Amino acid sequence: MTTRHPGAVAALLLIVALMLGCRSVYYSTMETFGVHKRDLLKKRVTEARDEQKAAGEQFKDALTRLKELYAFEGGNLERTYNRLKADYDKSALRAEAVRKRIRDVETVAGDLFKEWEREIKQITSESLRAGSREQMTRTRARYDELHNSLKRAEESMGPVLVKFNDHVLYLKHNLNAAAIGSLKGEATDIQAEIGKLIEDMNKSIQQADEFIKTIQ
Repeated sequence: MTTRHPGAVAALLLIVALMLGCRSVYYSTMETFGVHKRDLLKKRVTEARDEQKAAGEQFKDALTRLKELYAFEGGNLERTYNRLKADYDKSALRAEAVRKRIRDVETVAGDLFKEWEREIKQITSESLRAGSREQMTRTRARYDELHNSLKRAEESMGPVLVKFNDHVLYLKHNLNAAAIGSLKGEATDIQAEIGKLIEDMNKSIQQADEFIKTIQ
């Protein structure tokens, strides 16, 4: 049985309270400029979509580099490795940026729906309250579709990056033509996974575009 240190628990609660407080101050400040959570959600979804587009292009570049590597038949193998390593590093950075954008979307969406729910309870007119709840339900359903698409694309990145890193490290340890020959057996798998990742990202980008249109 684990025992929590009272001081650690208090510190954690303080951090959470400060984070929530900072968000509240931020939202209040933005609202004084006429920017509401609805607008912020649209902005965060747009940023996530754009980040996915950039990540998709980077993974396409990585796929091209992998194809070049598997077709290698002589020349400067170390230079090819350095390019592949650079592509992996850029892909990993892009993947992390996509993850951050998705967390930003989730945070604003969560706060928006909590606020909406609270405000619905304040409406005294039964018909208006029902209409607002119906509108919230429709918006939440559209958001859930978008969120599921974002998560599928996000989850696709991890396995691809793991395999990509395996290839980079193996090649680093075996900078010779024989190493390339042994890697070719893995070529089809990782190329197919990158292709599926790009497909998932494109679907997520399309979902984001559709969601953005609904909150114009």
